[in-house]
Amino acid sequence: MIQSMTGFAVQTRDLGSVSLHLELRSVNSRYLDLGFRIVDDLRQAEPAIRERISARLGRGKVECRLNLQAGHSAPRSLALNGTLADQLAEAQATLRARFPDAAPLSVNELLRWPGMLADDSLGFDELLPHIRALADAALDELVATRQREGEKLADAIRERVARMRELVATASPRMPAIVAEYQDRLTAKLRDAVASLDEDRIRQEVALYVQRIDVAEELTRLSTHLDEVERILKSPGAAGKRLDFLMQELNREANTLASKSPATDITGIAMEMKVLIEQMREQVQNIE
Repeated sequence: MIQSMTGFAVQTRDLGSVSLHLELRSVNSRYLDLGFRIVDDLRQAEPAIRERISARLGRGKVECRLNLQAGHSAPRSLALNGTLADQLAEAQATLRARFPDAAPLSVNELLRWPGMLADDSLGFDELLPHIRALADAALDELVATRQREGEKLADAIRERVARMRELVATASPRMPAIVAEYQDRLTAKLRDAVASLDEDRIRQEVALYVQRIDVAEELTRLSTHLDEVERILKSPGAAGKRLDFLMQELNREANTLASKSPATDITGIAMEMKVLIEQMREQVQNIE
């Protein structure tokens, strides 16, 4: 299925004492370009998230934001480290016996002592499985969004392909009459301008020039390229770069058609084709 490179997804997990919040945003990019904004406490999760994104997406500039917030479903509780408190009290008694003038430890100093207070919040190792599951859910949502957007882009391209087929169908039957008419006009001009040329030489000169203005080959290649565009739109996998190449080829044929044809109506058809191709190119730039 065709995927756009534009999408957004957000997922949140309430784990009681904490809440995880993850956002994924993607826009157009030539390659897969990943950026991360992760709170310091969860920075170690970046490799796991990067691996998951790289496995699911082929192109796009993707920004991942991961935040950790205090949970709302349960109050956070603190526990005093009694063993450490007893050790500090014993050490303080020993020191004050040697240094009676030393000031005792304040309650504030005791509470700020490393390891004195413990809470019920989850450590990183406990959070990592939840982060992985959160990333997978966000990627499911992002891919679904990109697929929906991609199908809209594919429909827009198909509409323009159908119109280009109509233009090719209009131009193709006209070409024999255009070539014959131009051949007659050119033959008459050559007879008037160069009386010394014989009929065989005139026919040779006319035939050479008529070959230059015959666009049947360009019209055939346009149809072939349009077939390939429709085939790619139906095929699985990344399609953006292949479609972009085909847009260049279609534009090349439309330019040749416009420059070679001596008929104004065919030139007008070529100009409309170029507009349609440019519109398709703009859509293709959004496709993965």
